Amino acid sequence: MKIVVAHNRYREAQPSGENTIVDSEIAQLTAAGVEVLPFIRSSDEIPSMSKAAKALLPISPIWAPRAQHDLSRLLTEHRPDVLHLHNPYPLLSPWVVRTAHRHGVPVVQTVHNYRQVCSSGIYFRDGVICQDCKGRALGVPAIKHRCYRDSAAQSALMATTLAVHRGTWRSVDRYVALTSAIADHLRDYGIPDERIVVKPNSVPDPGRPTPLGDGFLYMARLSPEKGVDLLLDAWRRHPVGALGTLRMAGDGELRPLVEAAAAERADVVYLGQLDRAGVRAAVEASAVVIAASMWHDVLPTVIIEALASGRPVLGTALGGIPYLVGADAPHEPAGTGPAQVASAVAGGGGGSPMPDGIGLGDAGWVVAPEPAALAAALPVARAGAPGLALTARARYERTFHPDVVTKQLIDIYAGVARNPNHV
Repeated sequence: MKIVVAHNRYREAQPSGENTIVDSEIAQLTAAGVEVLPFIRSSDEIPSMSKAAKALLPISPIWAPRAQHDLSRLLTEHRPDVLHLHNPYPLLSPWVVRTAHRHGVPVVQTVHNYRQVCSSGIYFRDGVICQDCKGRALGVPAIKHRCYRDSAAQSALMATTLAVHRGTWRSVDRYVALTSAIADHLRDYGIPDERIVVKPNSVPDPGRPTPLGDGFLYMARLSPEKGVDLLLDAWRRHPVGALGTLRMAGDGELRPLVEAAAAERADVVYLGQLDRAGVRAAVEASAVVIAASMWHDVLPTVIIEALASGRPVLGTALGGIPYLVGADAPHEPAGTGPAQVASAVAGGGGGSPMPDGIGLGDAGWVVAPEPAALAAALPVARAGAPGLALTARARYERTFHPDVVTKQLIDIYAGVARNPNHV
């Protein structure tokens, strides 16, 4: 089987779990005997582009002529079975779907965010979940609020791109939804069930878990939607040292807040941006990993990293987080407020709901995205971590191990290659 994997890499200065997942997936497919033809562009290429190429950048999300030319040549030369698309922006454009179909090549796309509808891709604006552009022919609210790169012009371009390519997205032969919540998002967008397959991401197996460390690890982009403020507020509600150490890793606009917290309290340590070895060391030094997202986070890679190492996870009951930890919390529609999420968790959304509103799953806990709820869950998670370490690793092996996930992906390719469904 011969597969083209198409992806526009995010800038290296903006660490991306999506880049990591694409790299891992290519390695896993190659190890399984699939011939992978990478069709990769990187946003880091933009500063070194020629003046002529830069002049075309404003239209590249809608139509990237150089990428279409290069892809056409690749498809003609290698005649692949499937094109697997990840992120098309800004240098590939969704037009690659049309180019592949013109060559008779079916397209699979993994949905890593909500950018079929939302210009920013995350359904989050001004500190709260936002769905104002849903159902609109043109995302005028995104333009008004400068949702894409804090620029009205670039937001207008992205909103126009989404409007132009509505038909393009509906022509994709098979969508890979990373969770059932993303499958719901696609159905709401008009994609029929038979074109949607739920398949999560995976990370390489780090081997037999080491004994639990102590304290907590938060590892994410340091930005508002990732819950930096939420976590620090919850942590400050406990005396210094009462919960062990809170290790925080990553970089982003809220880095000064994390550095200030580390200077203020001896039990907060800022680790900076970590490489792969540093990630593993930080996970092994901790007992619980925290995912404090304030948006409907699709499938945070850090949670899979935690489960692979036998570390349970304390997360907010949003997006794919309940699915990841096996809490089976009911999926709340995007736009649901924290109070409703708190009610759902307290009312029995988790596998074994706890009296104080904490949902308990196979591999961790979920709570409402509120400081009081997270603060109450921190000591519960610390005390309960040893009891969930083995089940966290078991959940990884059963659901997120590369052997399991790669087989699922190859089966998806085979089904599309046998029965393409171009529209």
